[in-house]
Amino acid sequence: MNLLSKNHPVWGMAFRPFYPLAAIYGTLSILLWSFGYQGTAALPNYFWHAHEMIWGYAGAIVVAFLLTAVATWTKQPRTWGAPLMMLALLWLLARAFAFAAPLTLAAGIAGVAFYWLAAWYMGVAVVRSRNKRNYLAVAALFMFGLLQALFHWQLARHNFSALAGGLFAGLSVVAGFIGLVGMRVIPFFTAKRLGCEQVGSHPWVMTASLVVPLAMALLYGLQAVLPPSAADAALAAAAVLSMAAGLLDIVQTVRWWRPEVAKEPMLWILFAGFLLTGAGLTVMGLGHWLPRWQSLGVHLVAVGGIGLMTVGMMVRTALGHTGRPLYPAPAAMPLVFWLMVAAALARAATAVLMYLLPAAYQPGLWLSGLLFAASLLLYTWRYLPWLTAPRVDGKEG
Repeated sequence: MNLLSKNHPVWGMAFRPFYPLAAIYGTLSILLWSFGYQGTAALPNYFWHAHEMIWGYAGAIVVAFLLTAVATWTKQPRTWGAPLMMLALLWLLARAFAFAAPLTLAAGIAGVAFYWLAAWYMGVAVVRSRNKRNYLAVAALFMFGLLQALFHWQLARHNFSALAGGLFAGLSVVAGFIGLVGMRVIPFFTAKRLGCEQVGSHPWVMTASLVVPLAMALLYGLQAVLPPSAADAALAAAAVLSMAAGLLDIVQTVRWWRPEVAKEPMLWILFAGFLLTGAGLTVMGLGHWLPRWQSLGVHLVAVGGIGLMTVGMMVRTALGHTGRPLYPAPAAMPLVFWLMVAAALARAATAVLMYLLPAAYQPGLWLSGLLFAASLLLYTWRYLPWLTAPRVDGKEG
């Protein structure tokens, strides 16, 4: 069947095009950055790297998961066919335009449109079903696009001093999505797999896992337009919220833990990703007062939290939605997980050694990048045939 036909299996649900697109692009972008690519004149250095990993790689998987899951949460029609093709086109244009300095503004417009259109698709399903539980998730998706717009606004004004805060804001929202998803699925998956009672969490705790990082993001995003004294206060408040969000994630990970989890790769990868997100947020907060620790905190979230949670969720959710058994983990997937764990540890070590042993920085960056890319490439090789074929059980999607 023609790939450009709306009836091709790849356009059946959002996870089908975006999981492999994100994995392939994540591989490309991390290798480019690790081995010397410095962005463009309009989006230079680590601004390009962070922007593309946050709003490019991580954002694609967030949208893929939410638009896939919302059909189950709300019992509303899935996003498929032409609407999904439009989303994929916007995402691809945003990625391609980011490589050309004259098209940087167009990249921002396409990227913002991608998130706002995704928020619209999700919002329609949530509102029609009166699924109030997920109103906040729709708002967070819209806010993710808004923060990208603010980042590009500062970029167009050549206000580079404000861009770091914009990147922190985007990273905070992704950490919030990890909190939202982790709170819902990790105790549920654990109980189902191990046959034990599910550990419950107070609704306020579950809400806080997303709301607190969103508040952080607002503070990071707005500090650039505040007077200096107010900006300093906003950054300090964001740091306190970061530590609070991190400690919340760590406590929840401990509450959910059972020794049997360590024997099941499909579970421990999610526990590890959630724990590293919490550790990273905590260290990020401390980094406001201890700047040398800032890079460690950022990369514990970015490679540890995002890297582990994304591969863990891409492996598991694609199985269920293509009609395949969830356990045991498919061949080579435990290796995918361990490669990403090794990438996270290598990047964390590099963030520490860059001050103690500067000569180790570049080799550490190469090693982490190669491990990250190997994990995603192995996933793509194993899953692409399944993601582009009809469900094995004959159901839609």
